Amino acid sequence: MKRLKRITGKPMLLLIMCMLLAVTAPAYPVRAENASISTHARAAALIDVESGRLLYSSRGDEPMLIASLTKIMTAIVAIENGDLASEVKVGKNAFAKEGSSLYLKQGEEMLLEDMLYGLMLRSGNDAATAIAEHVGGSEQGFVYMMNAKAEELGLKNSHFANPHGLDAEGHYSSANDMAVLTAYAMHNPVFKEIVKTQEKTADNPYEKWDYKWANKNKMLRLYEGADGVKTGYTKKALRCLVSSATRGGQQLVAVTLNDGNDWNDHAALLNFGFNHYPLKTLIERGEGISGYSFLTSRKFAYPLGQGEEARITTKLVLSEEPATGTAVRTSSFGLKGAVVLQLGGKEIGRVPVYEPNQLPPEESQYMKRYSTAGTAAAYPASNWLQALGSALRALLQMGR
Repeated sequence: MKRLKRITGKPMLLLIMCMLLAVTAPAYPVRAENASISTHARAAALIDVESGRLLYSSRGDEPMLIASLTKIMTAIVAIENGDLASEVKVGKNAFAKEGSSLYLKQGEEMLLEDMLYGLMLRSGNDAATAIAEHVGGSEQGFVYMMNAKAEELGLKNSHFANPHGLDAEGHYSSANDMAVLTAYAMHNPVFKEIVKTQEKTADNPYEKWDYKWANKNKMLRLYEGADGVKTGYTKKALRCLVSSATRGGQQLVAVTLNDGNDWNDHAALLNFGFNHYPLKTLIERGEGISGYSFLTSRKFAYPLGQGEEARITTKLVLSEEPATGTAVRTSSFGLKGAVVLQLGGKEIGRVPVYEPNQLPPEESQYMKRYSTAGTAAAYPASNWLQALGSALRALLQMGR
């Protein structure tokens, strides 16, 4: 059995309380301004989907207009909170909405799942409004949900005023925020399937012909391994693009805002990421810990530049047994502590360790950061995780 090296033990009282709530580093573990690449964009960002590490950022925190990139948030909120098999009725507010459209008829009904394809492939503003009213009860109600999701994900330079992205006061985001949002959304299998689809056919009960939508995202045809995500344009925002691609098991997301040469810039950004920051597995699930009987609970992979792997350090931080008679014991469910990984002295992640016969189901390191009610709707927890969550909440109450 492979055993981790360079690990030392250090007890820490009640570390378990945050073990599953924060098992990875913040969304921006390493600020990645890099002079070796540039774009024609006013702002740009590149992120590794698995780890959430920003690999490149240029004016990435500047709030800007984002046009139809807005629909990335619209789609993930609808997927997490709506019933994909429900019928969405097109109301008067959605009918003939200005800008790009699916040309839906007032009173027309369509499956939410099909309408999401129209939203993302053809950027239908009518679809965005209809989806918002269906899932949120009203457009305003849905916008509240969008902003709540932005807050949940820590998008500090984003605020949404509508579900479609037409220019409006108080409607903006940043390249870094859009990168973080999209990396999050790409962990949702429904979203991931929609945005990689090049052509979709949907039933049209009102005509003799079916709807047939071709994806506006040319990156799907121009770049090897491309699998998303969304185009955007208004006269004020100008050309905006979020693209994604997967090569060798690594998925990257690139973002450009106000970029007149976006197709070429995205190819350059993605090439830069794959060539200079390949994803490397640092810990495998089930690895043993030297000097202990514990096993690591999941795989940990991280994109590393030249020479960075040699700067990775690991240490084992153990949870400490509470005093006899305490209502909840931190050793419940076999959780014993965590392997903490650092790069250049900065924490980039942590992997919980368990007793061998009590390993929980494996979960993505990135998704662990967002184990909230909204995420749970898309990724239901097992009974084991629900029980552990109850124990954690009890511990938090004890500490107050």
